[in-house]
Amino acid sequence: MLWRGGAPAERVDAVAVEEPLELRLHTPDGPLPLGVLMRTPGHDRELLLGWLVSEGLLPDDLKLHPDAENPNVWHLHTPDFARLAAGARLAVSSSACGVCGSGSVERLMARASPPSWVGGPLDAAWLAGLPEALAAAQPGFAATGGLHGAALFTPDGTRLAAFEDVGRHNAVDKLVGWAQAQRRLPLPDAVLVVSSRAGFEIVQKAVTAGIAVVVAVGAATSLAVDTAAAFGVTLCGFAREGRLTVYAGAGRLGGGSHEDSPADA
Repeated sequence: MLWRGGAPAERVDAVAVEEPLELRLHTPDGPLPLGVLMRTPGHDRELLLGWLVSEGLLPDDLKLHPDAENPNVWHLHTPDFARLAAGARLAVSSSACGVCGSGSVERLMARASPPSWVGGPLDAAWLAGLPEALAAAQPGFAATGGLHGAALFTPDGTRLAAFEDVGRHNAVDKLVGWAQAQRRLPLPDAVLVVSSRAGFEIVQKAVTAGIAVVVAVGAATSLAVDTAAAFGVTLCGFAREGRLTVYAGAGRLGGGSHEDSPADA
């Protein structure tokens, strides 16, 4: 039912789908729940690959396949099961939180290196326009208003891929999983654009994927800024209407109008 002008009206509306996705790691002692992700169904393989990359759990040799009966369950077989079992979070990750105890900047620094950038100087005006380009690749959001989006762009304006999900971090994981499946990781010439705020988990996933430039529609959190500064990531927020706030890594920008600090964004 829709209320407008003080009067109710019957209406059929589309809503974003949110369902759990469980990844089961197979060990000699039986299957072990490696993680449960609350996500929008679709591109589940990419999502799980990206999640494994972001968590530092991706093995060199693996077989990943859906359950024959339950579409919300996937199975992971690998000779490296002992390491994965030891590093598993064994917890539910909600669609609103991509960290859920996964660690701090110090822990990230212990397993990841600062990403490289080979794309040359970046134009601030072009960066500020990327969210609009992302919106053009979000049919799910246009229909429901309830899905986040994430996309990868090269400096020449090419959109490499774009995904949607009820969780902003899931959309990024789907991108990273796509790149992993395409054997494109790391991504030293790609800009990550997200339709949300830039929290720690977004920068964390960018670092583990080798992405050095992140652009968000919303604000950045303090931990995201600290992480970006620690890893040399160019982090931009409030990208809209020809403006953006550069929280870290402003040295990569070669021209255009931008704010050099989060003040007055």
